[in-house]
Amino acid sequence: MSVPTPSSHNQDPSQPAAPPQGAAGPVPPPVAEWTPGPNDEGGASAGREVRDAVLYGLGVAVVGVVFALLWVWMAPKVPLFTDGKAVYLKDPEGEEAFGSDGSFLLIGVVIGVVTGALVFYSRRIGGVGLAVGLGLGALAGSFLAWRLGVWLGPESDMAVAAKEAGKGATFDAPMKLQAKGVLLAWPLAALVTHLALTVVQWLRDAGAAPLGPPPPPPPVEKS
Repeated sequence: MSVPTPSSHNQDPSQPAAPPQGAAGPVPPPVAEWTPGPNDEGGASAGREVRDAVLYGLGVAVVGVVFALLWVWMAPKVPLFTDGKAVYLKDPEGEEAFGSDGSFLLIGVVIGVVTGALVFYSRRIGGVGLAVGLGLGALAGSFLAWRLGVWLGPESDMAVAAKEAGKGATFDAPMKLQAKGVLLAWPLAALVTHLALTVVQWLRDAGAAPLGPPPPPPPVEKS
């Protein structure tokens, strides 16, 4: 004897039709997930790199003022002698003329190491923006230290300095660099220091990470 089933004629038309017995219900449409476009993340990253290059470059270049003061203070003075007609080196065999380049080189290396370490520890990450800002800022700071040191040092016009000193007097020669290559001491030392610290940090992080493939997942018990 069969069990009667309700007829579709007796169903309320205002109610949605029930699915047949054993059939799956209506499948909801898939929800579209947002994925970053090709320029979304890349544009933000590029903007951050440019911002880092500008900010860190300006911050490093300002240190050139301290560089100039140290150079004027530490560089050996070159004594000159005037007889009222010409200017001569008071000590022709002295090495003071090369001491100015040596002191500039030494100060540049020390400041390069310090600024490279400070830039690294301020972010503890690498990046093109940090490297570019550090290198260009250090190079600009070297030029600033050179020109500012010449301006802060003794009179750069030896004719005026000899006239002010008077006949038979001794005066100091102006600050100058014989080898312009020492201007690269600061940026090179800063970049090498930053790169070395970045490699050390990367090796430390790699050593802390587990080696080898990940362990297999535990087996699933079937009920």
